[in-house]
Amino acid sequence: MEIRIDSLETINASARQFIEHIGDRRIFAFYGHMGAGKTTFIKAICEELGVEDVITSPTFAIVNEYTITKPGDFEGDPLYHFDFYRIKKLEEFFDMGGEDYFDSGNLCFIEWPELIEDVLPLDAVKVTIAEQPDATRLVTVE
Repeated sequence: MEIRIDSLETINASARQFIEHIGDRRIFAFYGHMGAGKTTFIKAICEELGVEDVITSPTFAIVNEYTITKPGDFEGDPLYHFDFYRIKKLEEFFDMGGEDYFDSGNLCFIEWPELIEDVLPLDAVKVTIAEQPDATRLVTVE
């Protein structure tokens, strides 16, 4: 599936399109170069799921937990947003209890999954965000 993000003004519509295709998948690995829009897109998805907390990149905390408030399949569930950019060794993933998050059955959105690919679940969904020549973004969900 491909989703085009034409601008910041339309990103929430793109996020709704993404949510419509989540199905029973729970772990999403977001790939893209620095500045591609991973955090911005995840923020829009969280907003569309009714997250009322301030949504920020968990660059220093490694993981942020939000509560989904929008009525539906996920209402009341936690959502975990990871940023593994600062991970230096895979042991840090285990030290933070990373496996427990992945095994929780809750939505997990992962930025910089390249740094933990050896422990990504086999059913993790690869989401690639690529900036296009016209400054739009193309989100590819595999």
